[in-house]
Amino acid sequence: MQPAIHDMLSRTQYYLELEEQYGAHNYHPLPVVLTRGEAVYVWDVENKRYYDFLSGYSAINQGHCHPKILKAFIEQAQQLTLTSRAFHSDLLGEYEKFITAWFGYDKVLPMNTGVEAVETAIKLCRKWAYEVKGIAANKATIIVCEGNFHGRTTGVISFSSDPSSTVNFGPYMPGFTIIPYNDAGALEKALEDKNVAGFLVEPIQGEAGVVVPGEGYLLQTKRLCEQAGVLFIADEIQTGLCRTGKMLACDHENVRPDILILGKALGGGMLPVSAVLADDKIMLTIKPGEHGSTYGGNPLACKTAIAALRVLKDENMAQNAVLMGELLRKGLRDLHSKHVSIIRGKGLLNAIVIQHSHKDAAWELCLQLKENGLLAKPTHGDKIRFAPPLIISEEQINECVKIIDKSLSCLEG
Repeated sequence: MQPAIHDMLSRTQYYLELEEQYGAHNYHPLPVVLTRGEAVYVWDVENKRYYDFLSGYSAINQGHCHPKILKAFIEQAQQLTLTSRAFHSDLLGEYEKFITAWFGYDKVLPMNTGVEAVETAIKLCRKWAYEVKGIAANKATIIVCEGNFHGRTTGVISFSSDPSSTVNFGPYMPGFTIIPYNDAGALEKALEDKNVAGFLVEPIQGEAGVVVPGEGYLLQTKRLCEQAGVLFIADEIQTGLCRTGKMLACDHENVRPDILILGKALGGGMLPVSAVLADDKIMLTIKPGEHGSTYGGNPLACKTAIAALRVLKDENMAQNAVLMGELLRKGLRDLHSKHVSIIRGKGLLNAIVIQHSHKDAAWELCLQLKENGLLAKPTHGDKIRFAPPLIISEEQINECVKIIDKSLSCLEG
């Protein structure tokens, strides 16, 4: 039963104060308390409706509480949710067959969160390096890019270039070489090191502010990896599953990663589901007992993920992401705002860069957007991501552009 809220304290303030007092202060969210979601909308505890322009960092590509995904989730939740991998379940093999056929790989290793999948890919790449490529023990190196965001475990922050991820969290894990993003020449030079086992890359850098590499970058880097006998590892956790207008962002250049990392929208917004896909020559280097997860591949996740993938294709969400993304970017360009210096993106993964003398201008704009019925969040100070669910309509995009236009007036004067 919900506790009584004092008349002098708003429902919103009540919940904000609860979090402030009892929760760790590791996030700085907008001051809005959400209680319900449906399709492209969310409602707060005061019953105000908003457009969701973050989509759970692309975990809600299919929209909030999609009825087909919800149905699959509820049906399985009432039957069997968890077995651990100590036993088989009747859904694990069905899911593994489904997702490997869907993406065209021999094997899948199911995990839960995105960063768990990244850590799994790192371990898998290193195992392959020693047992197949023949790199000397403990010498394998993985090349990564400046500005990357692959998660926040101690392993993954070891190759972050963001001080907020690294300061006072050392010592860090060795074995990574950092090069500039969108620079194939830098990769070519780094590949001269014969101990390089893999190249881990985001097809578009989401957390960095939706940094889209130049055309041909992914194809060129994949070819360089092939020539050097190095694994091309794509982190498609945020860019995959139709977000950029293709099932995978790598599909824009017909690049097939050697190791594919998926997460976020794979769970349809219902629960954490992630996956690492690779062919037998890579995946089968890991033997029983060498890696695992209690919840990875649980029946509830398997049933939900199958529904989440089917919905993406059945409802043609990739094509809608293309059309609505183009409409959104055009609408933003047509505003001709002096405070928007850059508009960039692909599909419905977009961002604007705010130009203003006030260092907190992007935050202030997001507060004003909230007041006007649209939720978005700044990243790296001056950048704001615009990434609504992929089911958004033309009419809704046009309404959101008007909200953004109205809100930008808060930066005047």
